[in-house]
Amino acid sequence: MKKHGALNSEIDKLLADLGHTDQLTIGDLGLPVPTGVKKIDLALKLGSPSFEEVLSVMQQEMAVEAIVLAEEIKTENAEQWQLIQKTFPNVPIRFVPHEAFKEETKESKAIIRTGEATPYSNIILQAAVIF
Repeated sequence: MKKHGALNSEIDKLLADLGHTDQLTIGDLGLPVPTGVKKIDLALKLGSPSFEEVLSVMQQEMAVEAIVLAEEIKTENAEQWQLIQKTFPNVPIRFVPHEAFKEETKESKAIIRTGEATPYSNIILQAAVIF
């Protein structure tokens, strides 16, 4: 049994399989999952696990070179926006309208569904290379 990091076997395998520029989405309860994209559903109850909890584990486990966010997060969920800036201070962020964000999730290797119930608590993480 693993002692640290992502203990969810699906997430652990997903992270190990990611290549440079592959994308992974972390989403709130309401983010739709496009047909053909793997969904890893962690939602246990409303608010649990939180977006912050899942994002923290991903920050520790995944090399990230770029982020995509819905531009609406800046005005509609300042708390999550501040969290993302604090968690990934040196990672470039590209903003797109929320509808375009949902389209971009079609390129993700998987969407991790959290129990988060606040608007625009969604992020696309683009994998970096570790060398």
